[in-house]
Amino acid sequence: MKDQYLISIHLIERLHRRFLDVIKAELDRLGIEDINNVQTLILFNINEEQLTVGELTARGYYLGSNVSYNLKKLVENEYLVQERSLHDRRMTRVRLSPKGLELTARIGELYRRNSDELASRYVTEEQLRQANQVLMSLERYWSSQIGFGAALGPMELEG
Repeated sequence: MKDQYLISIHLIERLHRRFLDVIKAELDRLGIEDINNVQTLILFNINEEQLTVGELTARGYYLGSNVSYNLKKLVENEYLVQERSLHDRRMTRVRLSPKGLELTARIGELYRRNSDELASRYVTEEQLRQANQVLMSLERYWSSQIGFGAALGPMELEG
């Protein structure tokens, strides 16, 4: 089990990096140079919502990068609009600009092409559903390990 667990961890990491490469290749194909792959994923995850920086962080949309830096660049390059809350002037909300909405539509088209090709040549929808169930189980397990005392096994807790 340990060997398979370690293989899964490495695959998840490698798949994430490879997926970022796919996004970068699409940006290159589209001739878009003022945004990077991580920032593109942030935009896609925001989509048509209005979110605070805290919500972006809590949802994990920053993907390990500095969220403040990425938001600053996205606003500077006119992919995001940043506005102060009318109710709490300390809080700012971000939403996609027309330029950001256009890019997310193009990335949505990439996802559609990818899923069509996957379905026709590589994996079935059911196989992806099963893989997603396993990944969600891993996420729940890892989340349970973050809490106080969760790293202790049943024997250590009893003794």
